Amino acid sequence: MSGHRKLASSGNKALSKAKSAKQDEFYTQLVDIENELKHYRAQLKNRVVLCNCDDPYESNFFRYFALNFNALGVKRLIATSYAGSNVAGGLLPLTEIEGLKPEGREPYAIEINEVPDVNNDGAIDLADVEWLLRNDKNSCRTLAGDGEYGAGDFRSIQCVEYLKQADVVVTNPPFSLFREYVAQLVEFKKSFLIIESKNAATYKEIFKLIREDKLWLGRGFSAGNAFFAIPSDQRREFAHGVYNEQTGLVKFRNVGWFTNMDHEGRHEEIPLFRAYSENDYPRYDNYDAVEVSKIADIPANFEGAMGVPITFLDRYNPKQFEILGITDRDNNSGLKTREYTALETPNAGDLNRRAAIRMPEGLKSTYARLLIKRRNVP
Repeated sequence: MSGHRKLASSGNKALSKAKSAKQDEFYTQLVDIENELKHYRAQLKNRVVLCNCDDPYESNFFRYFALNFNALGVKRLIATSYAGSNVAGGLLPLTEIEGLKPEGREPYAIEINEVPDVNNDGAIDLADVEWLLRNDKNSCRTLAGDGEYGAGDFRSIQCVEYLKQADVVVTNPPFSLFREYVAQLVEFKKSFLIIESKNAATYKEIFKLIREDKLWLGRGFSAGNAFFAIPSDQRREFAHGVYNEQTGLVKFRNVGWFTNMDHEGRHEEIPLFRAYSENDYPRYDNYDAVEVSKIADIPANFEGAMGVPITFLDRYNPKQFEILGITDRDNNSGLKTREYTALETPNAGDLNRRAAIRMPEGLKSTYARLLIKRRNVP
């Protein structure tokens, strides 16, 4: 990475740039997987788990489930690879058993039905996984393409067959194919826990699922930041402080877990202390709702529609609030003063429906806002 040219002011813009270029090789840290999966242990027991965007020999998702196979009570683990990872021998931990993977870079799948404690040390570790992969010839097989999709592509016929066998899908899917990836999971009625930019909540297809209570955010990354490894030969120019040369990690501030699996956070109510007043909560000029710029400022005694930041989804309890709609997150062509009701969800691509507040100096637009309403206002 020569020159250290500043291309973006935040990890969010870096992620957007990566998505537009379809640079999807971001590898999740084991500690982040452990911190999130601990909230779903009961929902993994006796289930078939699929990691269908993971090179098994280098994926921390595969590592987590292989080493915790017995503790979680997983029935079967399947991992599929689109192509050999570029981080082989570099950043991720299963390179400790390098040499086991198939020759070349052909996509392949691994299935595990049990992980015995081969060395009788009372724990499952990499030595046990290594023995399993060396001695179970049926555990690894090469994948083939189908003409329309390449070998190992989650949309290919062979990988769809693996999906049909799975109960739960856990992985970090390609950022650039997130809409299509989620649509497939919904079509086949799978439980899932996957990673994506929280801005995906504003996509028309994803927001519809959120509003219908078919998808929500998981517990999230600690301190609000996510750190991903990237291949050393594909280092890109990120803003200062986003990419760390020493660790090889890229930091993103706006990445989250998306899931349809229940967790305790969805049942925690947001404590409300503020009282509504017209002076403190201005009305939008083009939406029938009031502006609430901070989650902590949601009034306890207001019955109407409110516009809140997208970060509200981190705290969203469907028994406490109803989601009515969402405003456009872009605004490149000005604002209209025509009235829109809170129940009108803006169409994707309509840049004239960003929520706006009328100020003495003119209209002031807001960032994307969720339009919500309290349930059971006292």
